[in-house]
Amino acid sequence: MRKILIIEDDLSIAELQKDYLELNNFEVSICKDGVDGLNVLKNGDFDLLILDLMLPGLDGYSILRSIEQEKDIPVLLVSAKKEEIDKIKGLTLGADDYITKPFNPSELVARVKSHITNYERIKNKFNKPEKSNRIVIRGLELDKDSRQVFINGNEVTLAQKEFDLLLYMAENPNKVFSREDLFEAIWGLDSLGDNATVTVHVRRIREKIESSPSDPQYIETVWGAGYRLRV
Repeated sequence: MRKILIIEDDLSIAELQKDYLELNNFEVSICKDGVDGLNVLKNGDFDLLILDLMLPGLDGYSILRSIEQEKDIPVLLVSAKKEEIDKIKGLTLGADDYITKPFNPSELVARVKSHITNYERIKNKFNKPEKSNRIVIRGLELDKDSRQVFINGNEVTLAQKEFDLLLYMAENPNKVFSREDLFEAIWGLDSLGDNATVTVHVRRIREKIESSPSDPQYIETVWGAGYRLRV
């Protein structure tokens, strides 16, 4: 049974989420405080995190910063904050999706299922034995086994989805992908999600691997079409 952690200070909303998820055969735990929620998350084994942004003790943004390199699970933000800047900030810190309150509980369940299914698909795909576990493109090197990335011999740290996105493009060099293509390949949600997530993640990757992010030498923008990783 897949395990979900909900960190939400509004108990009525948390219980609603729990009821719908349990009806769909998920095991659900609830924390109402950011500090307690972070401790439970770090010490537990969960398949997905549903996270509110405005929490007592420790807000959702701080939790995302704390788990970015420690927890390799999908994160779904649920918040009453509807401004685009809040969504972008959450996605930049490593969240996988964002849904605003009030929300349709059935849509929430659908997104949870899609994220877990796609996460497992991507993980299984990248864990399959390959003839070579390294991809080298000029000064860029990706180690698929250790999930490490190096630029000119210096390691750079990428979040889970950043690595998955970069690896997918590196395995398909010079091919142009639309944002929709990349969103479906990495997030697997098609119309359920917001493919602007891809733009945020591409920007984050460029900041880490490009010597000049405004003049990228690896991930190029093909105007009107999408992105490609140039060899």
